[in-house]
Amino acid sequence: MATETVKSKPAVKSRKSKASISANRVKTSIVVVVHNHGDEVKEVYQGLATGFGEAEDCEIIFVDDGSLDQSWSELKRIAENDLRVKLIRLRASFGEAAAFDAGFRKAIGEEVVFFTTRVRINAAQLPNLVSKLNDGWDLVMGWRSPRRDSALNQRISHAFNAIIRWISKTDLQDNNSGVFVIRRTVLDDIPLYGNLNIFLPILASRKGYKVTAEKIEQLPGTFRQSKSITEYAQRVLDIVAVFFLTNYSKKPLHFLGFIGLLFTLSGIGMNLYLFFYRIMQFGPIAGRPLLFLGALLLVIGIQMISIGLIGEMIIFTHAKEVKEYTIEEVLE
Repeated sequence: MATETVKSKPAVKSRKSKASISANRVKTSIVVVVHNHGDEVKEVYQGLATGFGEAEDCEIIFVDDGSLDQSWSELKRIAENDLRVKLIRLRASFGEAAAFDAGFRKAIGEEVVFFTTRVRINAAQLPNLVSKLNDGWDLVMGWRSPRRDSALNQRISHAFNAIIRWISKTDLQDNNSGVFVIRRTVLDDIPLYGNLNIFLPILASRKGYKVTAEKIEQLPGTFRQSKSITEYAQRVLDIVAVFFLTNYSKKPLHFLGFIGLLFTLSGIGMNLYLFFYRIMQFGPIAGRPLLFLGALLLVIGIQMISIGLIGEMIIFTHAKEVKEYTIEEVLE
């Protein structure tokens, strides 16, 4: 059942007053990325005000990712009436990962809530995700249920999540929801760049952190359609990247060397076949496609093994700077 959004403005402290919120009282930082959703930011803020009430142990950080509409002016109106609201405006659209990083650097809470206006979730339900941290979880992913976006978007999302579950051996149903609650300590251990914020649950799980999901309602509205071939190509490359980072980031030769070995052995096999074919005088081999294919596979295979060895040397050189583990507790 859909939850009705409360339209009344909360009675919180205004920036026009002399009061201020002490930084050491902030427990939860809410980072919201906005990009060309000026007509929705007020509704998002009201949802947050409904969910978190007048609590002064939280801060709300809106990051405007280079919006070209009235988003920034709407955000400034909101900030004028609520001391908890902080605003960050990026000069251009740098993407959700960059916007989240900007918000996280500004955040001071030990618990960080993140979501983006593109997914249109019911912000009033976010405290349900935050409460899961009290049960011992380190990261809680928002699972959009029910989904309100188009059937095409949902099919693409289901396929994407199925591949990610297969690769990562996790049981999360909505990795690309763009909604999560996380402890600051987890973010301190995982560097984010590009589109890696989508794979944060997987990277956190590989580090040994406890990851779960909690359902959150997706509100009806207008959603962007995933129709660009470029987006599909980026998704595939992102999947390859996370597969490599979660399995072979410290042993590149195991990944590149295995593929290179397959290519090299295939090339050697083809060339040996042609060699004996010619020695036994079964016929000429010059100009045969199999000869070119064998030579090509042999060259590519050797190159991939060489690249893997170079990667191993780089990892070996910087091994002391690469940390693949996290310590949960130390008793002295």
